[in-house]
Amino acid sequence: MDIILLADIDKVGDKHDVVKVKAGYARNYLIPKGLAAVANKTNKSILADSIRQEDARQNKMLDAYKTMADQLQSITLQIGAKTGTTGKIFGSVTNVQIAQALKEHHGIEIERKKIHITDEVKEVGSYEANIDLHREVKTKVKFEVVAE
Repeated sequence: MDIILLADIDKVGDKHDVVKVKAGYARNYLIPKGLAAVANKTNKSILADSIRQEDARQNKMLDAYKTMADQLQSITLQIGAKTGTTGKIFGSVTNVQIAQALKEHHGIEIERKKIHITDEVKEVGSYEANIDLHREVKTKVKFEVVAE
């Protein structure tokens, strides 16, 4: 069944993609939750209009995203975590903690879904996280995990 995604869905596709999925998955999960719509002629024309409007909005924001990317590259966050005697963290550092640290210490609000940590953060040290601000603007932010 062909559907139009109304939101980013892991392992299926990005918002506004037309993808083929199993009919049961579409009818029983995606469509009732408002995550997708059937890819018929009417919905495809509505999709084209909404893509055009969203692209116009995103292009206006592109300069702001580029400025934010430059600011993020110069930042080094410090994230406190409870550790054992060997420096290992109880649990791990997640994208939620990075988003909270950016908001609290620098006033930058970024959705947690746009932050991707490449390495598994299980001990004290320095790491990097990738941030996708826009299709064309991707940056990295450095963070240090310190013992509380």
